[in-house]
This record gives sequence, C-alpha cells and structure tokens, in this order.
Amino acid sequence: MPLLLAGVPIGQPGDASPRLREALATAEVIAAEDTRRLKRLCSDLGVVPGGRVVSYFEANEAERTPRLMASLRAGESVLLVTDAGMPSVSDPGFRLVAAAAAEDLPVSCLPGPSAVTTALAVSGLPSDRFCFEGFLPRKGGERRARLDSLAAERRTAVFFEAPHRLGECLVDMAAVLGADRRAVVCRELTKTHEEVRRGTLAELAERFSGEVRGEVTVVVEGAPERVNASTPEELARLVTVREGTGEPRKEAIAGVARELGVPRRDVYDAVLAAKVPRPPH
Repeated sequence: MPLLLAGVPIGQPGDASPRLREALATAEVIAAEDTRRLKRLCSDLGVVPGGRVVSYFEANEAERTPRLMASLRAGESVLLVTDAGMPSVSDPGFRLVAAAAAEDLPVSCLPGPSAVTTALAVSGLPSDRFCFEGFLPRKGGERRARLDSLAAERRTAVFFEAPHRLGECLVDMAAVLGADRRAVVCRELTKTHEEVRRGTLAELAERFSGEVRGEVTVVVEGAPERVNASTPEELARLVTVREGTGEPRKEAIAGVARELGVPRRDVYDAVLAAKVPRPPH
C-alpha cells in the first residue's frame, strides 16, 4: 500500500474532497501533525477514522519516521495529513517521503488546498512563474540577508509569515527589496475573516504595523528587468553619484541595487573594489 499525502482544507471544512473523506475512513494508519485538529476535522466531515492515529510533527519526525516506514514495509496504508494545506510544504512530511522514495516504496498524493497557490491566484501579480520561499529567518539580520539574496529574483515570490512578525518582516522587505515593490498580504485565506490587502511594501508595512492575527501569506512581485548588465565600475560610479546628493552609502548601495535589479552584495563589492572614498560629512 502507498504512502498517501493528503491536502486538507486551509480554512473551510467544505473544501474537503470526497477522496479525503474516504482516505480518512479507510487508512490503516493516519499520521497527523496535530491529532486534536484531525479529530475536529473528522467531526466536521462526519467521518470516523478507520485506523490508528499517531502524531507526526516537527519535534518527533525523526523518531516517528522509522515506525511509519515499518508500517509501509508491512503493507499498511499510511495517510499523512497536516493542520492545513499540503504535507511537506513548510509542514511535516518531507522526511517520510524521502525515506519512502529511497526504498522505492510507492508514494501518492491526494490533491487539496494550498495557501501558496491560493494566495498567488488572488494576488493579481504575475503567476506564470513564481518561487516559494516558505518562512524567512526569525532574526532580523538573517532575514535581511535572505531577502538581499532575493533582490534580483524576477519571479513572483510567495512567503509564509507568523502574524506577530509580519510588521517587521514587511519593513525589512521594503528596505531591502524596495519600498515601491508591489505586494499582497493574504490573511486567514478561505476563512470567515479573510483579508487580502494589496499595495506597495511600504504601504503594507504601515498597514500591518500593529497587532495581527491568523495565518498569513505574503506575495511579492519580482524584481524589475535589469536596465543593463552594469560593470562593477559603473555600479561604483552610480553609488558615488547618489552619495554626492547626500545619500548615506548604505542607502545608496541599496538604491542602486533596486534600480538595476542586481544583488546588493554585488554593488557593495564593486564599491569596495573601486576603493570609493566616503564623502565628507
């Protein structure tokens, strides 16, 4: 029997498919990120789980994976569900899928809702090509460094974020990616209090500066097309021009990077290589 990954509703129980109901009722083993949420979901769907239920979450994945693998080897059907959306997409599941694939055991997927594609679809931003970045680092410096590595990314980017970090995350996005970069904040998708806010990163940072609740997905438009393939000498010159107007070096470097759609690190390295002196204060 295969390992079956099942996408579960991200808000509305009515989004559950008949196949999900059947899988919950017939699977011999159900591995759930939160067994209490699974119980609530089954109650909402009017389903009685047919097999034994085990918890499978981030803290016990390493311990539980061998046990679930033993069930698969024994021919038992194993259904993997998370709290919402698709397993292994910023949720438990990857470790078990990789282990099953390594032993050439069958793995199947029961399609279902995903906050990633739902947010992308309603964002109004280009969706023909996109990248999913999951959760950004919690610490400010590490978060800004990750964003800096994405400054020249042309594809629309989708992020998950904790509600209590949303405000500071948007501030960092505006500073690193550009205050005028278009973005969309999707909160509580498909739920009663669903909120979809569009605007620039600067506008959204101001809008969500206070307390925020619920599940949050952020969609950010890609970097503009590069004006040209600037040489390091040209990058350094443009920074010098900006500094000549009184702009601090840090902001000048970030501004040139945004303007040309190049990584900020490339501009910084060009300034160092050119040994551009700092303007007098």
